[in-house]
Amino acid sequence: MSKSSLWSVVSKMPPECFSNLYLGFPRNVRHILADWLENQPWEFLDVSDGFCQTLTNTLLTSMLDKLRKDSQCCRNQAELIQQVRWLEEICRREPQQMVETFKGILEREKAAVIEQFHSLPRSYCLKQEELKFGMAAQSLLHKLGEAQVLHDRLKQVSEMKNATVSPTPDVVSIKVKWTSVIRDAVVYLESMQAQVLKRITIWKRQQQLSGNGAFFNEDLAPIQEKCEILFDIHIRLSQELVNARIEWGMEGFTGVPEQISNSLTTLVKSSLLVDKQPPQVLKTQTKFHASVRFLLGPKLLANQVKMPTVKASIITEKQAREMVQSQVIEAWTECAGEILNNTATMEKNPSAKVYGTNFKSLSVKKIKRCERKGSESVTEEKCAILFTFNIAVSAINMTFHLEALSLPLVVIVHGNQDNNAKATILWDNAFAEVERLPFIVAERVTWPKMCETLNMRFVSEVGTTQGLLSEHFIFLAQKVFNDNSLKVEDFQERLVSWSQFNKELIPGRGFTFWQWFDGVVELSKKCLKNYWSDKLIIGFISKQYVQKLLCSEPDGTFLLRFSDSEIGGITIAHILRNQEGAAQIQNIQPFSANDLAIRTLGDRIRDLTQLKYLYKQKVKDEAFQKHYTKDQGMTKTDGYTPATIRMVAVSNSCDESQSQSSGKSIPPTHEMGTLQKENPLTNSPGYPSPMQSFPNHNILISPPLTQGNMQLPFTHGSPSPAYSPAGSMSPNTIPSFAQQYQDPLMQVDPPPFLVFSGNPNLDASNELYPTLEDVINDLFDMEELPGGVAPCLHPQNVPENDCNLEWVG
Repeated sequence: MSKSSLWSVVSKMPPECFSNLYLGFPRNVRHILADWLENQPWEFLDVSDGFCQTLTNTLLTSMLDKLRKDSQCCRNQAELIQQVRWLEEICRREPQQMVETFKGILEREKAAVIEQFHSLPRSYCLKQEELKFGMAAQSLLHKLGEAQVLHDRLKQVSEMKNATVSPTPDVVSIKVKWTSVIRDAVVYLESMQAQVLKRITIWKRQQQLSGNGAFFNEDLAPIQEKCEILFDIHIRLSQELVNARIEWGMEGFTGVPEQISNSLTTLVKSSLLVDKQPPQVLKTQTKFHASVRFLLGPKLLANQVKMPTVKASIITEKQAREMVQSQVIEAWTECAGEILNNTATMEKNPSAKVYGTNFKSLSVKKIKRCERKGSESVTEEKCAILFTFNIAVSAINMTFHLEALSLPLVVIVHGNQDNNAKATILWDNAFAEVERLPFIVAERVTWPKMCETLNMRFVSEVGTTQGLLSEHFIFLAQKVFNDNSLKVEDFQERLVSWSQFNKELIPGRGFTFWQWFDGVVELSKKCLKNYWSDKLIIGFISKQYVQKLLCSEPDGTFLLRFSDSEIGGITIAHILRNQEGAAQIQNIQPFSANDLAIRTLGDRIRDLTQLKYLYKQKVKDEAFQKHYTKDQGMTKTDGYTPATIRMVAVSNSCDESQSQSSGKSIPPTHEMGTLQKENPLTNSPGYPSPMQSFPNHNILISPPLTQGNMQLPFTHGSPSPAYSPAGSMSPNTIPSFAQQYQDPLMQVDPPPFLVFSGNPNLDASNELYPTLEDVINDLFDMEELPGGVAPCLHPQNVPENDCNLEWVG
């Protein structure tokens, strides 16, 4: 609706929303006028003003001309012609009544749209703002025209009666009227300037919100056009006062010149903007870019031979606050740090009417830390880049010192500070007031505001149109407030503090709420965008609630949720039922971005045959088909056997029932065309490691071991179908040997599998086969090949002190 006109929305609403609205003005005529009607300044017409009366007659004439033209191709031509004649009569007799009718129609239409949609179309609001400024500008120029006429008459009368000792009544009357018009013009000017300065403030605020992902129209051309109009009016008014002082003194204008001068100074200073902000998290010794734009450059610098030099300095929050509060022009000599390449010359592009300075390779060489309050960390310390330059304008005999302050930023010296620095910036961007002292921000905000911020961040960073849902916010509220009993109505007015957001650790975890949420965002951005956009991931849901959802679902139903216990992890929760039909919920150990870079989430789900239905009862292959990697065939290329990787979720048969019923996670492993320890993942909080559940090591070799098809660093040969040496080995042998054969060229996956299993805690006691390498080398020296082997792995359960190595068929 943001780009819609008011009528385009109104015309689609039910007629009952506008009962009795179009009695005094037919709806079919309103339909013909459509956008034209709302694009006229009816709301800003003052029927008591002479200029507005003239403009009203012009607008009504244009309206009648449009209706006459459109009636020629209208289906109900006769009816419309009659209605046009009726409107002509009203416009002739009571034009003000017609204006009031239009005002009433538009007001009722706006009220109905707001009631149904809670806001007006953004394009309509911007158009009304343009109309308001344009109307004020026309009125002001009309007044200046009046002032010029009165000035000329006053001058003429004065010259005719220059022999008179005292001013005649005509001179006094004209002078009083002229003075009144000038004062009215100054009031109009200040009102117009307040409107433009408000628009600049809104532009800055929208720019700051865009740092969190909000939509931002960065086009400054409309604002620049208004600033130029105001500047021209200032100059014209100033010239009128100069003429008055020369000819009649300043009687009646006490304080007006200073008022206009101060207003002009404010306008010029406000026209320097940071149009390209520096990164809000800045790392020392790292180059960054920023630029400033001078909106009044075309007016003040067009005839300058030498362009001014703009300087960039870094200042503290305290210095920024003092700068805003002080009216004294101050050149900062004591900065908060040193910036390299911090000066650049103003550049001009006359054809585009753009005057600005582009800093291409700024770099913070060092930063001076301030005294911090209480438990405040360095990543909570806010600074800003201050851009300054001086300009002397001889045409108006004024000198200006211009300053533009960047958005708040946090300077870090190490990458591990980045996450907490981003939290500081996110909070400031989201909850700063439009008008504030730098850089004061609320310590507590309502939870709905926090939800809006989290959603904005997630959608913009991930690059999706699928935002967070109300049930997601319930889970997030329970997490940030550490209260699993919360319902929607419990936290609508509840306040969340900065400390809860990113200072206090989540109970039982080693990280804050923000660190966890940012990890989810980063994982989703890197690996899960399409899955999330296709609504395949529930994501924000607790493990306890998963139990409730899945316990009544068919066997093999699964869902995807973000890990509670790990930063940046996603896990698969699925239901299995035993022979008695009892529900057993399993949670597979979470996948990180690194895991999903090795094998995608879709392919992992395809690998796990125990997964059958995505909650709610969507067939797995139908839901994830587009996310499966297409098979490239298994033909040999360049003499190498093609390779693939598959994932299996391993479980200990002895402990399976217990771990499933308790919801513990099952660690995954990859079947790869290389020799590797099965699941070398380290232990994670809340997830049993493979060594806890499975004390025996399993090592897989998964290419066909035919001579000439394997690129291995030991002798090619033909192992027998089964071989079981009676030896064992040092626990250090297996990981070192697995690492020796971690070669991407060996990652192939046709059968058979060579499986080694044994107790890693035994000492090597067999002199013939002291190491696993010796065993495999000996097998490759044999002549026979195994036949009819199956491409699957069966974990070997071996007695203590045994070490088995065999082909699995």
